[in-house]
Amino acid sequence: MNPQAPAMPSRYSRITGTGSHLPPRRLSNADMAAMLAERGLETSDEWIVERTGIRARHFAAEGVNASDLALPAAQAALQAAGRTADDVDLIIVATSTPDMVFPSTACILQNRLGANGCAAFDLQAVCSGFVYALTVADSMIRAGTAKCALVVGAEVFSRILDFNDRTTCVLFGDGAGAVVLEASEEPGILATELHADGKHVGILCVPGTVSGGSVLGDPLLKMDGQAVFKLAVGVLDSAARAVLAKAGRTEADVDWLIPHQANIRIMQSTAKKLKLPPEKLVVTVDEHGNTSAASVPLALDAAVRSGRVQRGDTVLLEGVGGGFTWGAVLLDF
Repeated sequence: MNPQAPAMPSRYSRITGTGSHLPPRRLSNADMAAMLAERGLETSDEWIVERTGIRARHFAAEGVNASDLALPAAQAALQAAGRTADDVDLIIVATSTPDMVFPSTACILQNRLGANGCAAFDLQAVCSGFVYALTVADSMIRAGTAKCALVVGAEVFSRILDFNDRTTCVLFGDGAGAVVLEASEEPGILATELHADGKHVGILCVPGTVSGGSVLGDPLLKMDGQAVFKLAVGVLDSAARAVLAKAGRTEADVDWLIPHQANIRIMQSTAKKLKLPPEKLVVTVDEHGNTSAASVPLALDAAVRSGRVQRGDTVLLEGVGGGFTWGAVLLDF
């Protein structure tokens, strides 16, 4: 190496815009109770709120796919970043409910945006998907293989719910969230932490597949709620502490905690373990339900557009989901 050569500037990534989209059909807990009553099942607003904190969720109309939700979310993020589709050189869509087996929902979104030619692919880590996708995009930007990434979480979970199982069908909703992540000389994403443990596959899964034109197995969501709750609280705490240590930060440096929006009790337990006051916890699960890979970017966009998350704030994002997968991202917004 030439000792006289100037040092290359450090390369980081920073979120420059956020966006989100919810399908217009909103179902309150009362609506869900009425729907289930037609099937001979009993539930109530009180039962759902007490156990989950969920009061409503949005379901996509028949024929509306993940890419249909992803498109307006991506467009809003690009507008917020002051970018156009021509600026995008990487698209990652985190989803467990893609439009089709292949091609990827990212390629379908790419064509609808008019960003043809750049790298585009889907990432499947269920409810941790957006945290995983953001980590991959950050790594690619740091490596110099991308400059402007569009990272999207988009789900139509209503298509894989068992409406004869009142313990799961009331939990989930549809939606999409997106961010524009750009190369920067100043740190934005400070540290990331990803994990998975496949021995827990059975506690949250959709155990079906397509073969020979038929569905093999069961194509509807199955969950052991107690097992998921117990595991989620522990791994979210460990991931948060690991990512803070990597960044040389402490819990006191966190301005906002935006965890996967699955269950208010899990979220509050995570905040309590980190000694964060309730006012630093961003909550959208009450109105969105669990939107899987879309939940973190949906909550982030809601917090940005409401004026809570401001430029310069330190934000801790966390995800946990089937696989079993989990992870965290610490960033300066």
